[in-house]
Amino acid sequence: MAEQQQNHGAPEENLTEVVKVRRDKLEALKNSGKNPFEVTRFDGVISSEEIKNNFEELEGSQVRVAGRIVSKRVMGKASFFHIQDGAGRIQGYARKDVMGDEPYAEYKTYDIGDIVGLDGEAFRTNAGELSVKCHSVTLLSKSLLPLPEKFHGLKDMDLRYRQRYVDLIVNPEVKETFAKRSKIIKAIRDYLDEKGFMEVETPILHGTAGGAAARPFITHHNTLDIDMYLRIATELHLKRLIVGGFERVYEIGRIFRNEGMDIKHNPEFTTMELYQAYTDYNGMMELCEGLFAHCAKVLYGTTKITYQGQEIDLTPPWNRMSMNDAVKQYTGVDFASATDEQAREMAKKLGLEVENETAGKILSMAFDAFVEEKLVQPTFITDYPVEISPLAKRKADNPKLTERFELFITSRELANAFSELNDPIDQKQRFVDQLKEREAGDEEAHMMDEDFVNALEYGMPPTGGIGIGIDRMVMLLTDSYSIRDVLLFPTMKPRA
Repeated sequence: MAEQQQNHGAPEENLTEVVKVRRDKLEALKNSGKNPFEVTRFDGVISSEEIKNNFEELEGSQVRVAGRIVSKRVMGKASFFHIQDGAGRIQGYARKDVMGDEPYAEYKTYDIGDIVGLDGEAFRTNAGELSVKCHSVTLLSKSLLPLPEKFHGLKDMDLRYRQRYVDLIVNPEVKETFAKRSKIIKAIRDYLDEKGFMEVETPILHGTAGGAAARPFITHHNTLDIDMYLRIATELHLKRLIVGGFERVYEIGRIFRNEGMDIKHNPEFTTMELYQAYTDYNGMMELCEGLFAHCAKVLYGTTKITYQGQEIDLTPPWNRMSMNDAVKQYTGVDFASATDEQAREMAKKLGLEVENETAGKILSMAFDAFVEEKLVQPTFITDYPVEISPLAKRKADNPKLTERFELFITSRELANAFSELNDPIDQKQRFVDQLKEREAGDEEAHMMDEDFVNALEYGMPPTGGIGIGIDRMVMLLTDSYSIRDVLLFPTMKPRA
């Protein structure tokens, strides 16, 4: 069956011959005045799912469906085939004595991959399969390339990501993942809207890259003749809105970071950030627990899910540990009262390579090296050092730490939250400290944002804020191993 030859990996001469045959068929159709690409409408279509769900009412009546031919078995004067639409698959049954000699002969030339419309009668075959007995089959679009062969499918992951359109056709479970992604995002909006949050939109082009520690993408605005940055976070503009009097705001939007790529990272990704006046990071923990539990229930009706073979319990409340307590639990080393020099000595005994890092940065390094991979069940890690938290409020009883948490599930960070810093004097000094880090070579250190400091000087109420990585959340809730599995079009290096 040359028609079912797999596109990727097929012998080049076979693929070339298949393409030539299909183009010749298209040319013949054009010459006979039946160019399928000139068809503009096929009204009155119902889905395969509607037929199956309402078959008792529709049996014996006329129906119209449309979709892509994904299998075909011709047996002389009769033929069985399946079409795939947006809802699933349904069988078509074509007979020469029903359709007529010429229409049936033309139908027999149609290829797997062609998009067709069926007019016919809903019925059940002797084998019990719900089907459409075709009175006519209309060619709506011609497929000039063969689909991957049925039994081997499209298995090359690199090609699946590059040609997602083919991946969606031949791997139904992929389409289901993205259907779930859409449900998750809707569930997030429903949950926040119910709690009185307002969805807003903030700029993607920024004059100053801020709101996160990340290297930005740089572009140039021709009219203004200035360099600009694709946003690395939505945080600082959303907090400007809190200053302006909106007390509960959120944004679901694309973020761009010029960083490495792996199973957890893609240069462009989606986050949900929200800010709520008159609460703190404890309030954000409660909201975070409720949001994840709500999304799991919407998808599965339960807060217990399975990820890569392991049960994850999203039932609130979740475990809470300070960063220092977590490091102490898994390494036996207590950095709580260590000076910078003492922390460096402790780090060397743990095998960490350090130079002039502060105790707070070393604590973070130890956490990344020894703790993160251990956090499988939902865990809030709290009380981050101020050196790595330039936008979080200091703890009143320990100014070296901040009221910040990150959420870890399946050894991955899924959320980051603060009691937001609203002291403009402290904020400006932290920006200054970050500038020193940039001058020392840290390209991810925060830039100075004078306008944001100016906004804080007008007064921002006590505020809790949180950012959740939507892609990682979808990975968790759809049991997907890589971030590329939940992005329709992940970033890929061009092929030569």
